[in-house]
Amino acid sequence: MNNEAERIILGIDPGTNVMGYGVLRTQGNKASVLAMGVIDLRKMTDPYLRLGRIFERVTGIIDSYLPDEMAIEAPFFGKNVQSMLKLGRAQGVAIAAAIRHDVPIHEYAPLKIKMAITGQGQASKEQVAAMLQRLLKLEAQDMPKFMDATDALAAAYCHFLQRNTPQSDHKYNSWKEFANRNATRINTHSKP
Repeated sequence: MNNEAERIILGIDPGTNVMGYGVLRTQGNKASVLAMGVIDLRKMTDPYLRLGRIFERVTGIIDSYLPDEMAIEAPFFGKNVQSMLKLGRAQGVAIAAAIRHDVPIHEYAPLKIKMAITGQGQASKEQVAAMLQRLLKLEAQDMPKFMDATDALAAAYCHFLQRNTPQSDHKYNSWKEFANRNATRINTHSKP
């Protein structure tokens, strides 16, 4: 019997046309999918109404699943400043919805998410989706049409993995720093 508390993690893949979300239930080292989907904003032309819709839908998802934490993908730094600004606004509105509900937020770079899921930072969206399908034992018919949903699920799963990875209380920048701070643990006697 696993005595570790159940936790719900909401993953968000920000977007101004299509925003992905994924909800994981975790307990100990096990995770299962509660929901995943997209907030489709393509038919809305007013950028401010889109932001309002993002806030409404993320708030609704939070109200439905009561997540303990939210993992959100950090904006990708591209060359198009206007696209980055729009994406940052969408991300900010999703974060505001979580803050309104006192849901702690954790942000992950796309490279870190891909690395956590596939072991390869340059993995394609298809590779990430395929690995999540295997890890979470999802049937082919349960896989979403939009990769934004699996990207959001990947953010949640990345956070799940981060929470379950033992972290050292001590961070060292070099072997020399480790040796200096742990002199009593190092055997300085050479073997005969």
